[in-house]
Amino acid sequence: MLFSREDLVKLLIPLIVEQILAVAVGMVDVVMVSAVGESAVSGVSLVDSISLLIIQLLSALATGGAVVASQYLGKKNLDKACHAAGQLAAVTTLASVVITVVALVFRQGLLRLIFGRVEADVMQNALIYFKITALSYPFLALYNSCAALYRSMGNSKVSMQVSLIMNAINVAGNALCIYGLHMGVEGVAYPTLLSRMTAAFLMMYLIRNPHNTIHLRSMADLRPEKNMIKNILEVGIPSGLENSIFQVGKLTLQSLVSSLGTTALASYAVASNLVTLQYLPGNAIGLALITVVGRCVGAGEIEQVKIYTKKLILLNYAFLAVICAVMFFGNSQIVGIYHLSPEASLEAQKMVSAHIFAMIIWPFAFPLPNVLRASMDAKFTMLVSIFSMWVFRIILAYFFVRVMHLGIMGVWYGMFTDWVFRAAAFGLRFSRYGKKGIRAVE
Repeated sequence: MLFSREDLVKLLIPLIVEQILAVAVGMVDVVMVSAVGESAVSGVSLVDSISLLIIQLLSALATGGAVVASQYLGKKNLDKACHAAGQLAAVTTLASVVITVVALVFRQGLLRLIFGRVEADVMQNALIYFKITALSYPFLALYNSCAALYRSMGNSKVSMQVSLIMNAINVAGNALCIYGLHMGVEGVAYPTLLSRMTAAFLMMYLIRNPHNTIHLRSMADLRPEKNMIKNILEVGIPSGLENSIFQVGKLTLQSLVSSLGTTALASYAVASNLVTLQYLPGNAIGLALITVVGRCVGAGEIEQVKIYTKKLILLNYAFLAVICAVMFFGNSQIVGIYHLSPEASLEAQKMVSAHIFAMIIWPFAFPLPNVLRASMDAKFTMLVSIFSMWVFRIILAYFFVRVMHLGIMGVWYGMFTDWVFRAAAFGLRFSRYGKKGIRAVE
C-alpha cells in the first residue's frame, strides 16, 4: 500500500487543525464585528460571499496543480513535479492579480448588481470591507498554491503551522483594531490583509527549500509551458468553473435572503457561519483525497484508490457523529454567542438543527468528487454540480420562498435537495470507478 495508517494520520491531522483554525477565525471575525452592529455583520457577510467565490476559483487552480504534482510523484518523476510547482505559482499569481484589479475597480457595481437594494449602512460597510480585503487575493493565492504543493508531498504540517501564524495575526489584529482602536469593519479587514501577506511570504520562502521533494528551483520553472499548464488547467478550469458557478448560485440565494430583511440576513449569516463546523473533517478529508488518489493514479494503483476512499469517507462519518451531536444539544447556547435579536436567534437555531440531520448526505456530495478530480475526471463533477446547483438549489429555493412562503428555511430545503442529487450522481460514478474517466498525466 502506498500510504500506511501513520502516513494518513500525518496527512489528516494537520489538515483538520488547519480547517478548524480557518473556521474558528471566521467565527471570531463575525463575533467581533457583531460588536459594531447587525449592519456591520450583514455587510461583511455580503462581501464574504463574493470573496468566497474568488477564493474558490483560486483554490481550484491550486487543486489542479496538486493533482498534477501528486501524479508525477506517483510516477516518481521528481523533475516534472518541481516544474509543475513553478507553473502553478505563475498561473495563480497572474489570475489573482487580474481578479484583484477587477474587484477594486468594479466593487460598487458588483455589490449593487448582486445584492440590489440593501440598507444604506449595510452597503457602506460592505464597500469598505471589500476594498481592503480584495488586496489580499494575490497573497492568499500564493499561500494556497504552496499549501497544495506541500500536501502533494504528504506534508500538511507546514501549511498548518503557517496557518496558525496567519490566524493568530488575524485574531490579535481584530481584537486590537475593533476593541482597542474602535475601527469598525476596517478592524476586521486590515488584519485579514496583513495575515495573508505574512502567510504568502512565509510559504514562498519555505517552498524554495531544495530539501523538499517538490520545490521552486529557479525562474525557468515560472516560464509558461503549454503541456504542463494544460494538465493543471484540465483539473483547474472545470473545478474553477464549478466552484465559481456554485458561489454565483449562492450569491443569487444571498440576494433572495437579503430581500427578506436584516433579521433574516443576520440569522442566515450566523447559521451559515456555524454549520461550517460540520464541514471541517470532510473538507480536510477532501484535501487528503487529492493527494492520496493522485499518487495512486500516478502509480497505476486503481484498487488502492477504492480502498482509501472507503476508509476516508467512513472516517468522515465518524467525525460527523461527534460534531453534530455536540451542536444539536448545545444549539441555543452556541447561537447565543452572536448576540442576535430573539427573532433572528430562533431562526438561526432552526436552520442549524435542520442542517445537522441533512449532513448524512454531505460526504457523498462533496468530499467524494475529489476522487474523480484527482483522476482527471473533473469535467464530470463540473457538469453534475452546475446542473444540480441551478435546477435544485436555486429554482427550488425561489419556489419554496416565493411560492410556498417558507421564509428563510426555504433556502435550506433547496440546498438539501441539491445535496441528494449530487450524492446520487457521484456515488454512481464511483461505483463504476476504474471503467472510465481516469487519466494519468504523461
